[in-house]
Amino acid sequence: QVQLVESGGGLVQAGGSLRLSCAASVSILETDTMVWYRQAPGNQREAVATITGRGTTSYADAVRGRFSIGRDNAKNTWHLQMNSLKSEDTRTYYCNLHRFGVDYWGQGTQVTVSV
Repeated sequence: QVQLVESGGGLVQAGGSLRLSCAASVSILETDTMVWYRQAPGNQREAVATITGRGTTSYADAVRGRFSIGRDNAKNTWHLQMNSLKSEDTRTYYCNLHRFGVDYWGQGTQVTVSV
């Protein structure tokens, strides 16, 4: 069974940085896609950054140039480096592993940006 464990959320001032990490209980495959989502209360979950098992990345317009996604297949981990954080980045962040049509989710970690 695939399990994802997130770490790295917290409280930061606007303009600061945080790094989120996600560790998978299984080996990452080249066919996998790893995604970071975020969600505000009452809103839909939105994808902010995606990386494939081969390293291709994409970003939501709201975070492009500020956030960076990376992965370490040997350690079965991926991360989200968040720089120049804004108050509107305050959300619960979830890591996601998409494998053969099935989605697996982390438990979520809160990121709060104070002004």
